[in-house]
Amino acid sequence: MDSVSQIALGAAVGVAAMGRRTAVWKAALWGAVAGTLPDLDVLIDHGDPISNMVLHRAETHAPFWLTLASLPFAAAVARLHGEWPLWRRWWLAIWLVLVTHPLLDAMTVYGTQLALPFSNHPFGVGSVFIIDPLYTLPLLAGVGWALGSKGSRRGLAANVAGLALSTAYLAWGVVAQQQVERIARASLAAQGIAAERLLVTPTAFNSLLWRVVAVTDDDFHEGFHSLLDAEPRIVFDRFARGMAISPEVQAIAGVQRVAAFSKGFYKLQHEGALVVVTDLRMGQEPAYIFSFAVAERRSAALPLATPRQIGARVDLERGLPWLWRRMWGEALAPPR
Repeated sequence: MDSVSQIALGAAVGVAAMGRRTAVWKAALWGAVAGTLPDLDVLIDHGDPISNMVLHRAETHAPFWLTLASLPFAAAVARLHGEWPLWRRWWLAIWLVLVTHPLLDAMTVYGTQLALPFSNHPFGVGSVFIIDPLYTLPLLAGVGWALGSKGSRRGLAANVAGLALSTAYLAWGVVAQQQVERIARASLAAQGIAAERLLVTPTAFNSLLWRVVAVTDDDFHEGFHSLLDAEPRIVFDRFARGMAISPEVQAIAGVQRVAAFSKGFYKLQHEGALVVVTDLRMGQEPAYIFSFAVAERRSAALPLATPRQIGARVDLERGLPWLWRRMWGEALAPPR
């Protein structure tokens, strides 16, 4: 999730765990700090943009390593505030903040390597967009009330209520995702599309409009469904995955890493003399954040010394009005 959401979640969890045992500002402050720490891995340069993508949300997001880090962190906080008798409670609070960070991240589609060091599998439920105000606002309101009331019982109860509402919103996202998936599978069957893989994930900033990607051998099919649509049916557009290029570039490490990290939701294409690999999960046709030039095609595809990220974002002037109207169930073709 975005930094504001993680800060808000960390502060809310810290306040809930510490209760009235310490000043509410201390619990909120250190919860916010601990909630931010795992994402500082974005400051690490792993040498190329594909590695940076794949290795974000890796060791710093693994509960095993975060559990080990929570003890010295909590001990330092307890010592700093002269609250050593509370060090066990601080440990619980810091541990909860640290581990809820990757658990929340795993609800997005990106891919969080929760099982390190035992497995590098990228977990991604994909039931919430990386920025969703309806998730974040209850947390901010609850923490704000707790701080404003200086830790009164009512303020602490409001903080717990904010956590409960935000968690319920995550649960709602999972239920909605399953509903859209059922509609997607029925629509694919009706259109004679045999999908090898199916991705169902919300569009930006909401959980009403969902994007569906169905991958076949040579193509992928993209469609959108709003929970407010008049009919439970999805119309899919077909696009080439560029698998004819695969024999030329399948041995390139960058292509292999994107293919594995995206769980098969990727495409290959020529852009001028360049061969580009694209993660289909983040963006929508034709604009994707994670597109990488990995080779230059002459008589054969020659790997670039360092992959280059050439991703693009959706044109907001066209995309946001379409998103707003489509979200409320208006039948509109997506901007291309």
